[in-house]
Amino acid sequence: MRWLRNILDKVEPVFKKGGKLEKLYPIFEATDTILFSTDERTHSGPHIRDSIDVKRVMILVVVALIPCYIFGAMNVGYQMALALGETSTWQQNLIRGGLKILPIIAVTFAAGAFWELLFAVVRKHSVSEGFLVTCALIPLVMPATIPLWQVAVATTFGIVIGKEIFGGVGMNIFNPALVARSFLFFTYPARISGDKVWVAGPDGYSGATALAVPAAELNQDAVTLLESVTQFDFSWINMFNGWIPGSIGETSTLWCGVGALFLVITGLGSWRVIVGAILGLTGMAVLTNFMAEVTGSSNTMLTLPAHYHLVMGGFAFGVAFMATEPVTGAHTDKGRWVYGFFIGALTVIIRSINPAYPEGTMLAILLMNAFAPLIDYFVIQGNVKRRMARYAQ
Repeated sequence: MRWLRNILDKVEPVFKKGGKLEKLYPIFEATDTILFSTDERTHSGPHIRDSIDVKRVMILVVVALIPCYIFGAMNVGYQMALALGETSTWQQNLIRGGLKILPIIAVTFAAGAFWELLFAVVRKHSVSEGFLVTCALIPLVMPATIPLWQVAVATTFGIVIGKEIFGGVGMNIFNPALVARSFLFFTYPARISGDKVWVAGPDGYSGATALAVPAAELNQDAVTLLESVTQFDFSWINMFNGWIPGSIGETSTLWCGVGALFLVITGLGSWRVIVGAILGLTGMAVLTNFMAEVTGSSNTMLTLPAHYHLVMGGFAFGVAFMATEPVTGAHTDKGRWVYGFFIGALTVIIRSINPAYPEGTMLAILLMNAFAPLIDYFVIQGNVKRRMARYAQ
């Protein structure tokens, strides 16, 4: 690669201060950083040495998402074959699904790169690697049938409104990928509301998603209702494995769990948030089940058990990759427990009490993003009061 290094070194003066293309230096710097590791070194103390930096963090998160991408492509292909009444191998499903989701990925990265480079040029700062993770997450929370122009608009909204207006990477208060998803959720509900299947099959092929089945019926047992569906296999084990219609990367609790384990082992994701969310979901689901039995409510969603809530919708994906995102979540250990707990609890509340929004995880995480600083504030103030009380003694 010496020849490429020589070319970049030769054109670098054109982009540096005083050069003809000085304003475009962020674009050159981003290209150079992607192709080669930086050779910059600090010249004065203090020096902090660590084996991880922002680039490695972002790459590791993308690596954690790879299982969801691979399974997502296979599931998209499988659902297409199922809709067409065909029998196909996993290789055929992978290729067919991959060809379907590749344009979504390409449009997301093209739109994301455009806005990141534009803001970098205008603000005269380097391009942050953070946009790679945002653009890697957005396709996974989209259905395979989403129009590409909506992908571009949603990505634009997520990056510009969700991140750049706050100052860029590390300063946003809401998860940009979820901002993009929520934008589509409220502006084009017919495409992403969660009440119809998202299968790239023949025209006119439709049906209810797993969450929409109990949400649409009254005075029924949710589990019995799900098992009675013949169009799709909504058994618990099949939903855990992920062979159901849904957003590209959200259907498999199994592979979301693998990604979450990778993030926890590498220290990039907080296990406290994940465990707290599971506890919050379980506790609230037990409470809603009790309410349904005691009050005799006609709301079928109240009868949905906790282990079904866990494998339905985007809960596993949201908790693994969105709730653990360090910028928008709680930063104290106690705060992470509270933050995760309320995400799980609010997911069940939104799904059950307001079935018009069958996918409650997205709204729960965005709501807790807003409260994360307040949670940390009370945790820190509590620590201060305890220390002051000890010193007073």
